[in-house]
Amino acid sequence: MTYATLVSTGTNCFHVPKQISKPVNRQIGIVLFEGFSLLGAGIVVEVFHLANELCAANEAASYSVRLLSVDGGRVACSSSVRVWTDGFDVRHYGGFDALFIAGGQGAYNAACDERLVGWLRIVYPKSDVVKAIAEGRALVDAAGIAAQRTPSYSPQRAGAIQHESATESGDRYESIKSALTLVKRDLGLSVARQIAERLMPGASGKLMSVISDAGATRVGDKIRASAQWLEENCERPISVIDAAQVAAMSERNFLRRFKLEMGSTPSEYLLQVRLDMTCRLLTETELPVDKVARRSGMGSGDRLAKIFRKRLSISPSEYRARSRSEAI
Repeated sequence: MTYATLVSTGTNCFHVPKQISKPVNRQIGIVLFEGFSLLGAGIVVEVFHLANELCAANEAASYSVRLLSVDGGRVACSSSVRVWTDGFDVRHYGGFDALFIAGGQGAYNAACDERLVGWLRIVYPKSDVVKAIAEGRALVDAAGIAAQRTPSYSPQRAGAIQHESATESGDRYESIKSALTLVKRDLGLSVARQIAERLMPGASGKLMSVISDAGATRVGDKIRASAQWLEENCERPISVIDAAQVAAMSERNFLRRFKLEMGSTPSEYLLQVRLDMTCRLLTETELPVDKVARRSGMGSGDRLAKIFRKRLSISPSEYRARSRSEAI
């Protein structure tokens, strides 16, 4: 069995996808203009930053985000905060996995700039998705590619264009939705959900229902219920058949759907839950390692030590000492 990986050696443990055979390396571009919405652009940056943070330990993903403008240098947002940008050059002609065209009054002037319009015409066909935010649609229209817009994200179709209202709240919601859709495609629904809950805790449920596959809500609820059952019963012996029965699904269908919804197999998810509990018990209690192993469902101290050595290159006792020293 392939074991899931802990994100860090500290006390915070997250559910992350297992090491994948071909790590994801994505190039994200965000084009800024004077007066752009800091919320709309900033939320995109934060989505990919959190994705990198959550998957740092097992190197499942690497999102490289570039802030761009016509001439480079500092660009002021609507609240007069200035951010540094890179200027356009031939390195970008290969396209992006996702390109966001931000709004702001400067976007209208940029739509008359032939350098920028020409650049977008070159980059557009080589980009998986081009996302216009608010006034950024003026540039898309000027480049003559607005007719190819689609109402929803389609990773199979290069250059899918999406538009939304010019309100700042709409910018924020639609921007995070597009960014999370890309993360979901790469890393699974579970990682996308974790990021949504951290960035938009009050609206994450609505957001994830939009991102989730159409018609999959009821099945997704069953899978999440089984995942919760795994968490609540992780200290005792559990089989895949047990978890499939909780979801009222066949074992084969359960395995397929669980990985799609949660980003890992049930066995990997269960191991991660047990590792999370082990981290807490080692840090917060004085229980011997053998008792920690039994209480967290890991079986024995020897098995726990082997897993820790494999995943963290330290023993449970060393982990306990390190996590407590970091807390001081």
